[in-house]
Amino acid sequence: MSRTEIETAHGIARAELHCVPEGRAALLLGHGAGGGISAPDLVAATRGAQAAGLHVALVEQPYRVAGRRAPAPAAQLDTAWLTVADALSGEWFDDVPLVFGGRSSGARVACRTAGDGQAVAVVCLAFPLHPPGKPEKSRAGELDGVEVPTLVVQGENDPFGRPEGAHHREIVLLKGDHSLKSDAKGVARTVEEWLGRILRPLD
Repeated sequence: MSRTEIETAHGIARAELHCVPEGRAALLLGHGAGGGISAPDLVAATRGAQAAGLHVALVEQPYRVAGRRAPAPAAQLDTAWLTVADALSGEWFDDVPLVFGGRSSGARVACRTAGDGQAVAVVCLAFPLHPPGKPEKSRAGELDGVEVPTLVVQGENDPFGRPEGAHHREIVLLKGDHSLKSDAKGVARTVEEWLGRILRPLD
């Protein structure tokens, strides 16, 4: 494991790199709005992706690196994320496809930037479909805008809602809530299996 810092238009971002021998692709994972890259589901997804033969980069947004808990506006998050993806692709993950992903807010960023970042797939952990108790404020459009294969791993009792499947979007429900920490093994197993299946045609 190694760390690298990337200068973005909105401050320094940081990536914690977990590389595998001859990785077939690289998975970039972003954290939730108020949390960090040590979240149990992100750790589990990292294990699963590595088992599927992927490098993993756990990406800390500039506001977290600067010590702030309140998230930056969406446009700033997206711009910083794409800058990090471009830098990592050039320096660490040259010539391998990128998979974007993250938990909660990080999953939203991954969806919004997948097209511009040329991601070949997207992994969403605990996608916040709507604020708790406010289903009318749906964010389904962010998921619907993704044009590549998408995995959504959601807790059965997530107060942020439950996305629906689509022709290129797979929903896997696990026991637990928005944290997904109740079934970390399930998260790792699901991510490993799905990435292995989705990336097989690219090998």
